[in-house]
Amino acid sequence: MTVTGLEPCTKTKYKVYLDGEFAFVLYKGELTRFGIREGGEIQDGTAEKIRSEVLLKRAKLRAMHLLEDMDRTEAALRDKLLQGLCPPDIAQEAIEYVRSFGYVDDARFAENFIRSRQGTRSRREIRAALLKKGVSAELIDQAFEACYDESSEEAAIRRLLQKKKFDPGHIREEERQKLYAHLARKGFRYETVRQVIQNYEYDA
Repeated sequence: MTVTGLEPCTKTKYKVYLDGEFAFVLYKGELTRFGIREGGEIQDGTAEKIRSEVLLKRAKLRAMHLLEDMDRTEAALRDKLLQGLCPPDIAQEAIEYVRSFGYVDDARFAENFIRSRQGTRSRREIRAALLKKGVSAELIDQAFEACYDESSEEAAIRRLLQKKKFDPGHIREEERQKLYAHLARKGFRYETVRQVIQNYEYDA
């Protein structure tokens, strides 16, 4: 493989292009260590050494550091690694590494996410947020089965009604319909909303 370009991305780091395509990022000292210079050749053995001793080790450490800050989905972790110009195959290996220790677990993430929001959000809102974070629909369904029931949605509706200072004895029909529409837009089922509102003064 021929080094066709060395492009500075900081004062100490360079993008390395092999055979006309971006390959990886190395520090200035690493370029010297592996004898990488523009127009030079990289042998297969050297490329593998860079991959295992530098890129993969760095990606694993980066992944661990990112998970120390906050729990993340595999998709979010992958995005962060790729944003740091980590090669996709290296990013995947780093994810598999942290997954093997249980440091990243989309099923656990989904359950924790649901439990922390089921008292204030509808199932639809929670599902949409989890899908956006890259959790699969199958894992989301499993997480809902594990930690969600009808009473959770009813509790969320009651909290929203309390927040709006809902008074069933002093509300006009027009305002009631607007309230139904507001809760429906948030993803709550009409029948559940109707039952909670009808029983609100007895539950309060």
